[in-house]
Amino acid sequence: MGLFGERHTFFGGLGPADREALSSLGTRHEYPPHDTLLAEGDCTTFVVVLLSGWCTVWTPTERGGRLILALRRAGELVGDMAALDGRPRSASVSALGPLTGLVVSGERFRHFLASRPHANALMTIQLTERLRSADHERRALASMTVLQRLAERLVELADRTGRLENEAVTIRLPLAQHELAASVGSTREAVAKALRLLREQGLVRTGPGTLAVADLDPLRLLAAGQPHGTQT
Repeated sequence: MGLFGERHTFFGGLGPADREALSSLGTRHEYPPHDTLLAEGDCTTFVVVLLSGWCTVWTPTERGGRLILALRRAGELVGDMAALDGRPRSASVSALGPLTGLVVSGERFRHFLASRPHANALMTIQLTERLRSADHERRALASMTVLQRLAERLVELADRTGRLENEAVTIRLPLAQHELAASVGSTREAVAKALRLLREQGLVRTGPGTLAVADLDPLRLLAAGQPHGTQT
């Protein structure tokens, strides 16, 4: 558990009839990179079913930066909490790259869940998985060093989005270094220092717009608090 929160997506878990029914309730919308899907504090209640692309769920920090709370991919929902409880948005959501979403009104989405038991069960599973993930992230922020959190994040990103290339796992997600820092609750400077340590150990490779993990096992040990010759 971490930024991703769930192994199986809500939309992907629906049967063909339920997917068709949900699709008929909304409108497709194209979002350019960094466009805002949802804004924290807004009183809107629509949900967005992600059909393609990635987005970040984030909240501003007191220092003027961002804390990335989660990453969401095609097949997942965003905005469902406000649709279910009618309260203001608890976080903002921005497109990480080009993104296509299905926008469904909160009223229609609630009616869909009420009339589709399997979809309602999937929503319950999604909410519990995301809660567990959020609990894990809070513990990590309170008890792990920046290097540990970064190592854990790189393993998670490699496991979920990586592709083996040139004897290393290339992370296929357009996360800039400041976004990587925001995903571990740290500063860009601290993450740059930690990345340099990992490069010096031959564990990661970085370049313009690229990030690859050369060896996952030592990173897993670092995340668990078992040093591999690096220090913060």
